[in-house]
Amino acid sequence: MLAGGRANRRRGEVEAVIDGERRVLCLTLGALAELETAFATGDLNGLAERFSAGRLKAADMIRLIGAGLRGGGNLFSDDEVAAMSIEGGLAGSARIVGDLLVATFGAPEDAAPNP
Repeated sequence: MLAGGRANRRRGEVEAVIDGERRVLCLTLGALAELETAFATGDLNGLAERFSAGRLKAADMIRLIGAGLRGGGNLFSDDEVAAMSIEGGLAGSARIVGDLLVATFGAPEDAAPNP
C-alpha cells in the first residue's frame, strides 16, 4: 500500500507520518527475510528474540523502519530512510518500531504461558 493509504492491523500494517506523508508499513515475509539476513539470525524465532531484548541501535531502527516501508509498498533504501524526518523524532521512530514488532509478533503478554 502506498503513501496516503490506511493501515489494516489484521494484516500487520501500521501507519506513520514520515517526511510529512502518512505511510503504511508492514513486516511482510519478504521484509522479515530481509531482516533475518541483515541481523544474521537463523530464523524468525532468533529475530523475535533479538527484538524482545529491548536493546536496539539507531541503525537497527532504520533497518526495521526501512523494511516496514518496503513491505508496505514504499520503495526507499535504508540510506533514504536514515535521512527522512519522522513525526515525533526519536520517540516517534521508537513508536513505529514498537508498533511494527507488536503487529508482527504480538505483544509479550499475548504469548502463551510455557508450562
